[in-house]
Amino acid sequence: MKSSYNADVLVIGAGLAGLSLSLRLAQAGHQVTILAKEKLTEGSSLYAQGGIAAVLGEHDSFDAHIRDTLDAGAGLCHTDAVDFIVRRGPDNVHWLIDQGVEFSRENDARGQRNFHLTREGGHSHRRVIHAQDATGRAVENTLESQVRDHAKIQVLEGHIAVDLINAGKLRCEPPERCLGAYVLDTRENHVFPIASRMTVLATGGASKSYLYTSNPDTSTGDGIAMAWRAGCRVSNLEFVQFHPTCLYHPHAKSFLISEAVRGEGARLVLPDGSSFMSQHDPRGELAPRDIVARAIDYEMKRHGYDCVYLDITHKSPEFVKEHFPTIHKRCLSFGIDMTKQPIPVVPAAHYTCGGVMTDLCGRTDLQGLYTIGESGFTGLHGANRLASNSLLECLVLAESASRDINDRISAPVFELTELPAWDESQVTDPDEQVVVSHNWEELRRFMWDYVGIVRTTKRLRRAQRRIGLLQDEIREYYVNFKINDDLIELRNLVMVSELIVQSALNRKESRGLHFTLDFPALDESSHPQDTVLVPGNFVGSHLAPVWQ
Repeated sequence: MKSSYNADVLVIGAGLAGLSLSLRLAQAGHQVTILAKEKLTEGSSLYAQGGIAAVLGEHDSFDAHIRDTLDAGAGLCHTDAVDFIVRRGPDNVHWLIDQGVEFSRENDARGQRNFHLTREGGHSHRRVIHAQDATGRAVENTLESQVRDHAKIQVLEGHIAVDLINAGKLRCEPPERCLGAYVLDTRENHVFPIASRMTVLATGGASKSYLYTSNPDTSTGDGIAMAWRAGCRVSNLEFVQFHPTCLYHPHAKSFLISEAVRGEGARLVLPDGSSFMSQHDPRGELAPRDIVARAIDYEMKRHGYDCVYLDITHKSPEFVKEHFPTIHKRCLSFGIDMTKQPIPVVPAAHYTCGGVMTDLCGRTDLQGLYTIGESGFTGLHGANRLASNSLLECLVLAESASRDINDRISAPVFELTELPAWDESQVTDPDEQVVVSHNWEELRRFMWDYVGIVRTTKRLRRAQRRIGLLQDEIREYYVNFKINDDLIELRNLVMVSELIVQSALNRKESRGLHFTLDFPALDESSHPQDTVLVPGNFVGSHLAPVWQ
């Protein structure tokens, strides 16, 4: 049974952001400890189908990619972040290639074997490099093998962070510094501290707070919740991206139909075969995700349909099988042959556009704490993420964070000290685990019903009241009983859900992914503002509105 660990860098999360950062730091000679809640690669990155957006084509340009990103972001993208990340995209993609990732290739008109670039919604050019329709799996598996073989990297699978350790709470100097984290070994059900010079949150988003999601069970907002409790600001959490096309089937849990299918010509149709996207946006199926998701939601509610359909049957079976082998095989397992019949699809919670506020090196408000990937907020995505910019951000921020950590960690800012053990002297084994499962189910249901694609102030207030009740129950449970991974994840999901609801209530307009019937138009009276929430600003049991 572990009593404590020390590490130069503690990386919490093992998706593309966490693994690529860890490799870069280890290659620079630093001792890295990676926490993975389940198996090393079991996160959202593994399931990314589409690819990585980067300027790699001869007819593409940085200006075009920047323009497409700004357009999709509906006025809230930070132009410095967009410029920084887009311009560093190609070099980071080539870094992945150097690590051994095999992206899809095709013969051009001159018979040369080049990378195949696809086009997705919101992009003006083909710029998404991919490994067929399983890019995340190809990237994660390649990096995993290198991480496991590296002598400087320690991997702790089946471990979940409970909370960050703030120096101020331990009366250490400097007070506003992260010293590491308390960690639960889910196999031994034992909590112990890990002290680290630098701590990195790469835990992904919080889409598991919704009943229907394309994300795996690990997407429970852990990093956002822990950073908030440690004193970090968060921003723009009202912007939850719903992917337009998740497979609709009673047994198809969380299976995404890649945007690349629409990029290669698939049409969205109603049960009678009639298309509808041109009635909602002149770009049709290639409109940004927020527009497509709302259009599908509108048509389903207008007609009372359970789903709509994605039709690519006009393409040859050979084309479909070559470009989308994973999707084709998975659909066949449910009796759907996408070469002969349309795929039933519905929107599902997919990506958390807001997160912990950072600079372009991933630094947060707390010294020694970095956040990268989906759990962070750089300003790249604005009010709506452009397709395949997510893995791009993971790569670029991992690189810039590794450089910053490498520069700062060499200076002995403080000595690693023995952290106090986790105190379980006043708690007992849980008496009714069913309370946790019922609260989990209730949260995901009312978040879907009240804080979904279309919102109202009344619905948001209802969700807020229910969250308050859940907070009270979870707090009592957390104080009196031994914790487990289900309770930790539920505690984090409820916390992030409260932040999402408060952020949505603060925004008195409809913009990007946030659409409310009470304020259906853009607020054009002033420059668009981010929604920034600051820890410690509460009204009663809820967060006070704070804008920046």
